[in-house]
Amino acid sequence: MMLQVIKKEMPYIIMKKWFVCFLLFFISSCQSDDDTTLPPTEDSINGFWLSEELGYILEFTDGKDVVYNINSAGCAIADDDFELEDFVPNLVSGNELILTTDLNESDFEFTRLSNQNPTCLPDQIADTDDPKVNFDHFWNIFNDYYAFFEARNVDWSQYESLRDQVTTDNFYDILEELVVLLEDGHVSIIDDENGIEIDSGLPKLLEKFNENLSGDLIVENGDDVGELFNQKATTIVTEYLGGDFEIDERRNIVWGLINDTVGYVNILTMAGYGSDFSNEMSTLNLILDTMMNDISASGVSKLIIDIRLNGGGHDTAALDIVSRFMDQERFLYTKKFRLGDSFTEKRAVSVGPKGDFQFTGDIVLLTSPASISAADLFALCMKDLPYVTIVGENTAGALSNVLSHTLPNGAEIGLSNEVYEDPQGVIFEVVGIGPENQENQIPFLSTLDFQEKKDSGIERAIEILQQ
Repeated sequence: MMLQVIKKEMPYIIMKKWFVCFLLFFISSCQSDDDTTLPPTEDSINGFWLSEELGYILEFTDGKDVVYNINSAGCAIADDDFELEDFVPNLVSGNELILTTDLNESDFEFTRLSNQNPTCLPDQIADTDDPKVNFDHFWNIFNDYYAFFEARNVDWSQYESLRDQVTTDNFYDILEELVVLLEDGHVSIIDDENGIEIDSGLPKLLEKFNENLSGDLIVENGDDVGELFNQKATTIVTEYLGGDFEIDERRNIVWGLINDTVGYVNILTMAGYGSDFSNEMSTLNLILDTMMNDISASGVSKLIIDIRLNGGGHDTAALDIVSRFMDQERFLYTKKFRLGDSFTEKRAVSVGPKGDFQFTGDIVLLTSPASISAADLFALCMKDLPYVTIVGENTAGALSNVLSHTLPNGAEIGLSNEVYEDPQGVIFEVVGIGPENQENQIPFLSTLDFQEKKDSGIERAIEILQQ
């Protein structure tokens, strides 16, 4: 399934690993002038369909469905076995197809193309290991779709000439040098066949963690981070929950009591709750029902919510969890997609209370640089609630869904193409969401915490809630 609707979790986090496909490209020459309305039958969707926002062309034929991705250098096959049954299709008219899924808060809209061999698809799909051709696609993918060159202070145009230096031997070395410049946790290169996995945001994250670590605790790679995360999690459940806690079957959410008045919830991920694509959200909400019932029965009046280990997942998972802490329906954010030299219209998202019980007492939200993607979004949604205080460090600042393109050699490129804004129009991409004042800025990983087997973030949260 190519049209996935989850955000990316960081590959070096100790939880599950997911990848996301969202694209955006505007190809006005491919739009159909045929306004004939056709009945919404399965046969009537056969043909080619373009999504201006996703940047995909879908080809539906009897027995085989294909997804193509396009950039200014050409076209490649993104998925030659697309599974439409993972979505709910709605043929609004002969020329408009809407695909819906519970894993995304907005629909995917496609327009029928005017003929069975649209001119926007080249006669010959690019399928080659030629390093220069692949570099052309790589550079143009970012040049066409990436939304944050200015925010990340990168002049992408100056690197187009590197094409002349690219060889088979140095191809991925050059690509790695370029993506690392972006320091974006949602930018990646994955080539499973050649064992290539490059994460643009990892070097900066390691640097951030090491600001408060020393000696043997210095982290040099993702495995080191995973070991410290495990130690941190052990400290939390033993020293603060006394080994008495609840956890769902897939070990994604932990909850328990700090003391008689303060509860604790650790949301480890925004994905991986269901057994498959179809029951992800229903399973999550059953877990949330149980968790909220336990919190209600405990009688606690204050709560710590911890997303410092959360590597992201589905937007809708984050929003459903947010709904359990909403006092009323609130407008929380807008998002827009890069569209050529501009953007699409903003899409507003509001969330209201969900479930039999919502906790709206005093809440401290713990955040860290490892809180990325849908965890970033969770923090964005929670930050303005009048009963929420943020403690910790700024989140990763990578809110966009991951837009995925495939190179002619089969490698998968992930990048950011969506801009999220809070109700005041503030953009938190790059900078992240964190504490408002200095006294609440507490490092997630520190040498002193590990030496003393304590968690300074939880200590500060308890102090605030007991005032």
